[in-house]
Amino acid sequence: MWNRFVRAIKSMFGGVVSSMEDPKLILEQNIRELNDQVPKMNENIATVKANLVMIRKERQKYEKLEAELVNKIKAAINANRDDIAENYAMQLEKARENVVSTAEQEKFAEQAYEKSLQVKRAFMREKDRKIREAREALQAHERAKWQSKIADTLEQFEVTGLDSTHKEMVSRLNEKTAMSEARMEIALDSVDTKTLEIEIDAEKMRASDLVSQFKREMGKSSVEAKPVADETNRKIDISLESDTPAPTEKDKAKTIGRQKG
Repeated sequence: MWNRFVRAIKSMFGGVVSSMEDPKLILEQNIRELNDQVPKMNENIATVKANLVMIRKERQKYEKLEAELVNKIKAAINANRDDIAENYAMQLEKARENVVSTAEQEKFAEQAYEKSLQVKRAFMREKDRKIREAREALQAHERAKWQSKIADTLEQFEVTGLDSTHKEMVSRLNEKTAMSEARMEIALDSVDTKTLEIEIDAEKMRASDLVSQFKREMGKSSVEAKPVADETNRKIDISLESDTPAPTEKDKAKTIGRQKG
């Protein structure tokens, strides 16, 4: 029962924690933590290095003491002071023991220092790999977010009625354009173009007559002007005939009656 109760509690709080987790923020926090561990590791390596330096200095001190005691023992023997030589001999033995002990400690300290450097190199490689993977994942997440926004925008063309509104506005503009063109055609159809043509031909004929008159006054022949005037008159007659409605049977009967009377 207790295990089931603990499992139920974990499931409830685990779901809440999972819903609160943001992978992007967690990866960014992991990058910061990895970078923060580098100074701490450097500090630990510096401590190991300092211990090695201290042991090395202590060994060198005992080695120096050993050399001094040897010289003192030799000097005491030369001076026939065996008692002093014996005293220095005891100190020399102790110094040699310290040299051996510190040498072993120095060896272990060097191994520890080399091991810490190897650990740091391995950690730096792993740190760089994880940071690179995290940044690639973050960049991919940003690209996916941008692509998702574009996809949402494209989907909203249909969802929010943007596409239908676009088509409706285009249809309205086309309808207005067609209506304007139709009005222009109707306006042109309502204009009596035949009358305009007749007036233009009449002006040409009058201008031709004026030119002919000037030529006659100047004593020049107006033979070339007559065909132009005749052609203009012919066009006017054809236009008038086309505009004059054809006589009906009733009109013909009236005309014949007047002739007989």
